[in-house]
Amino acid sequence: MTTSRGKVYFIGAGPGDPDLITVKGRRLIERCPVCLFAGSLVPRAVVAFAPAGAVVKNTASMDLDQIIALMDEATADGRDVARVHSGDPSLYGAIAEQMRRLDSLGIDYEVVPGVSSYSAAAAELKIELTPAGVNQTVILTRAAGRTGLPSNEDLASFGSHRTGMCLFLSAAQMPEVVASLIPHYGPDAPVVVAHRVSWPDQTFIHCTLADVSERMAQAEITMTALVFIGPMLDDTKAVESHLYDRTYSHSYRKARE
Repeated sequence: MTTSRGKVYFIGAGPGDPDLITVKGRRLIERCPVCLFAGSLVPRAVVAFAPAGAVVKNTASMDLDQIIALMDEATADGRDVARVHSGDPSLYGAIAEQMRRLDSLGIDYEVVPGVSSYSAAAAELKIELTPAGVNQTVILTRAAGRTGLPSNEDLASFGSHRTGMCLFLSAAQMPEVVASLIPHYGPDAPVVVAHRVSWPDQTFIHCTLADVSERMAQAEITMTALVFIGPMLDDTKAVESHLYDRTYSHSYRKARE
């Protein structure tokens, strides 16, 4: 009798709070007999949903070949694999190379989206990232770091738009970030640093672009932090949108005086 090959599920675990995983993601973890999780960013409480007797492995110390070998072995035995990533796996999730390997091996997979840390941070801060009359764009990007950036994606060029920006994976390069952005946003531009958002020890630093490097150094924040900059942090500039304006008509409501 031929065993049907198992399937790999790339699951966004959310930013840290175990309650911020999707229902679909949790249900898959609860039923998959193999769970591979990025232990440097995914809390144990998330993979605690795995069924009794499941193989649960932290892949933080593994390279790509080792991870794919585990997936290949498990799915060949007919076992489904929950591959659990932090946040939403489509953002800096390093899933593209894993999917290419699975394609070459003929292993079926599915991607289950998750709550990104930037949206969790906005929720904790109680801010709208695209407030009416202020900025309608948010650039999600990172500093160059060791992996570099394409030549057309340098921070200075993004900063020239002076719109909302959220920096991932950039905590260790803040002096370079500040030097690139101050000419466009100005030294007094408001900044919020969200460190380990939604974890029990989360912290937020409210400061300016001129002092963010010093404030982060004082707090010894060198990783697992998001840095927000842009007009959306200045609530004095916001105006009311048309959405709920009684004098504004749309397909669901007629204007009234």
